[in-house]
Amino acid sequence: MAVPQVIPIAYEPKHRTETIGRYADGQFLASITYAFPQGFRLDDGWEEHKRLYTVLHTFDADGRYRESEIWCAGTWAEQQRSPDGPDSVLGRARAHLGKLLRSLPRRAYTGIAIRPFQLTVDGVLFGLVVREDDEEDGGDWAELYPDHLAFGAPWDGTYDT
Repeated sequence: MAVPQVIPIAYEPKHRTETIGRYADGQFLASITYAFPQGFRLDDGWEEHKRLYTVLHTFDADGRYRESEIWCAGTWAEQQRSPDGPDSVLGRARAHLGKLLRSLPRRAYTGIAIRPFQLTVDGVLFGLVVREDDEEDGGDWAELYPDHLAFGAPWDGTYDT
């Protein structure tokens, strides 16, 4: 089944799509996610390359990409050295996400429908990218990067990890 031009993403409280919805100027998709730069290979010192990002993508009412705010809170290594409290990497990321979400006027958490888009920041791929399946009976899908959430038929907004 072909990927639709506008891809639904279901709102799921307390799950990976809990910070998506609509606001006065359109739609938003926000998350906190760890990522490696494209092409990175695991080896000694990988903990310094695994970075935690706070992400806010905005779209118009028809799901067309507008812009992104992407901020690196720190590395996995930093988080392991200081794992607790508001000054930890995760604590900083959560505080920044809260600030970004509060900046959206008339914010409501709900399902969204957006068009594929992509951008690269710090060598990391961000976006909703269409992927083609090589198998005859398989279908194409769209994957949210770097979160690695896959959306596919029946295109009801649910995802696989």
